[in-house]
Amino acid sequence: MSTSRRGLALPILLLSMISFVYGYGESIKATGNTVSFQITLTWEDSRPAGIARKMILANDQFPAPPLNLKQGDDVEFLVINELPFSTTVHFHGIEQYETPWSDGTPGLSQRPIAPGDSFLYKWRATNYGSYFYHAHKRGQQEDGLYGAIHILSDTTIEKPFAMISEDQYELKAIEKAEAKSSPIILSDVRQLTSNEVWEAEIAMGRDALCANALLVNGKGSVSCLGRQTINQFTSVAQRGVLGNQSLTDIGCLPATNTVAQGTFSHNISAIPPSVFAGCTPSRGSAEQLLANPDGVYVSYDLISAAIISTITFSIDEHPLYVYGIDGQYIEPILVDAITITNGARYSVLVKLDKPAGDYTIRVANTGVNQILNGTAFLTYHPCVTAQEQPSVPSIDIIGVPTSPDYTVLNESTIVPYPSQEVGHVHVAQTQVLKIERYHQSYIWSLGNSSYPLTLEEMSPLLFNPTTGQKDLTISTRNGTWVDLVFDVTNALQPPHPFHKHSNKFFVIGQGEGRWNYSSVAEARQYIPESFNFQTPQIRDTFITPPAATGPTWLAIRYHVVNPGPFLLHCHIQVHQSGGMALALLDGIDEWPEVPEEYQL
Repeated sequence: MSTSRRGLALPILLLSMISFVYGYGESIKATGNTVSFQITLTWEDSRPAGIARKMILANDQFPAPPLNLKQGDDVEFLVINELPFSTTVHFHGIEQYETPWSDGTPGLSQRPIAPGDSFLYKWRATNYGSYFYHAHKRGQQEDGLYGAIHILSDTTIEKPFAMISEDQYELKAIEKAEAKSSPIILSDVRQLTSNEVWEAEIAMGRDALCANALLVNGKGSVSCLGRQTINQFTSVAQRGVLGNQSLTDIGCLPATNTVAQGTFSHNISAIPPSVFAGCTPSRGSAEQLLANPDGVYVSYDLISAAIISTITFSIDEHPLYVYGIDGQYIEPILVDAITITNGARYSVLVKLDKPAGDYTIRVANTGVNQILNGTAFLTYHPCVTAQEQPSVPSIDIIGVPTSPDYTVLNESTIVPYPSQEVGHVHVAQTQVLKIERYHQSYIWSLGNSSYPLTLEEMSPLLFNPTTGQKDLTISTRNGTWVDLVFDVTNALQPPHPFHKHSNKFFVIGQGEGRWNYSSVAEARQYIPESFNFQTPQIRDTFITPPAATGPTWLAIRYHVVNPGPFLLHCHIQVHQSGGMALALLDGIDEWPEVPEEYQL
């Protein structure tokens, strides 16, 4: 629903109070509460991590302001576009139950918001937990448009905190901490704007694999590690790719290293400075999280808005109780560090039981592409005499534990709370989606073709789903179960973090080797150990296994309960821009009727 500036004076309507089915069988009613939220987007000179570049600011802020809700709230989110280019906003992980026109995907749910126009997104907070909103036009998330969303759970939702402690005082402290959970947005930033990066990829004919700094809540610095440190921390996996070469001065695989880029042509001379090399140190501010130990616990929502980096997070001397992932409670797990892939969210509790002082928060890219790290601080009682000794790290600058006593979260140990068995549902269709480079190093396929950026400018499929190209869409029937198998066809591919718009999915299986089966049921007969139907993770973003030496695969299952057009895509920005996406035309047999206010 694009409006003129005169349209902004229209009164905001209160949505009617109705009940609905959300998730997988729980009934939640609307609260009767409408939350109105407005952001004005501008294109400004900024200095993230001390890097001078243009950025998208929302209400003059970076990151964008947080949105705090209660489960069942109705949301009216007004975007005023004062940028020199069109844009959209997507609410990552929000299922948009019965509101597909508010999903924020250009070419699917809406036309881009033109400069000088505005758009009012309306949706209901059907689920609880940690989410975020971000730009979904081309690579504009990379330019700074992202902000946290936290949704407090309804009183009817059972919580897993009794698995942490049986002490009533501690349990009250934990619930109080969760109610005040604060976002920690982890991201990366480059000297080039997203459009400059895309133009550079076209010119050089290859992926732009590296960033210039890691940020914690938008703050950080550019550190030049030096040759000795870079060589010291170059991993075995990196050495296997490098051969006789070395990482560049920004810790990146060199542009001349095309081992993982396929047999396509490249123009190395067209590579701009800073993309693969050219470290210029700069000092930005460091994020400082103030904690009151009188609260016993503090809760944080760790949100990866990174566009390239896979970030491992830790707080010195403070183990993390992971209690929620992608807006879904899990059986709590105590770890020292968490590796967070692009688009994922992990909710954690931290016990405040150490002396007053500063404790370093460490973030490190753990991908083969680059050595890149950053720091922030958790501070107790900043007004009292603090400890003078530096805090003890649990991970190093590449995210590796500094001692065998420290643990990084093992994804295979995660059990949803509550869990749901999905092994006996009737699966109506199976789609095997091949992932490989498509005619160029920087162009990717998902399935049999590559999803071009030009589709963002086309008439949205919401209004005429029959115009969708068959090799770029999957049509499903409402009420059915669908299996999607991601077939990573060849070696030397990183983990691909796939995000599905609309409702969540179940992670039912993964493995190494070629996918040579017609269905999950067939594969289950031959490799039953590769599947989990009893306690599968419930996610909206999940990675394919890394394809270091050969093919890998990932199988997910979802229930079609929300008719509309929704995107499925890799959340590494250069891969999404490069076409690793397709459209799910869910419930094509019960296509929604678009309200008049959202008609083109």
